[in-house]
Amino acid sequence: MSYLIVFLGAGIGGAGRHGVNVLAARLFGTAFPAGTLAINVLGCLLMGLIAGVFAFRGHLPQEMRLFLTTGILGGFTTFSAFSLDAALLWERGEAGLAALYVGASVIFSLLAVAVGLAVSRLMLAGGAM
Repeated sequence: MSYLIVFLGAGIGGAGRHGVNVLAARLFGTAFPAGTLAINVLGCLLMGLIAGVFAFRGHLPQEMRLFLTTGILGGFTTFSAFSLDAALLWERGEAGLAALYVGASVIFSLLAVAVGLAVSRLMLAGGAM
C-alpha cells in the first residue's frame, strides 16, 4: 500500500512541477531556469514546514508522511529532501559532515549529469538511440 501512496503523491508533485515550469517560462522566458529555482526553493520551504509539523505532531500517520514528502515533494523536487538532510546534519552539530554532504552532492550530481550527457551524445552519434 505504501508504494501506491508514494506513486499517487509523485504524480501530483510531478504535475505541479510541470505547471510551475510552464508558468515560469511564460513569465520570465527560458534564458534562466527560474522554474527550477522556484521549484527547488518552494520544495525546500514545504519540506521544512512539513518536517516541522511532523516533529511537533508526531502522531500523524506514516502514510501521510509518505504521501506528502516522498510522494508529492519527491515528484516535485528531490532538492527538498537533500536540503532537509543537510539541515538535520547541521542541527545535530555535524557541520563538517553537512559540508561534506553538500559538497559531494553538488559535485557528484554535476559530474553525473556531465557523464550522462556525454554517454547520450556518444550513443546518438553512433546511432544506438
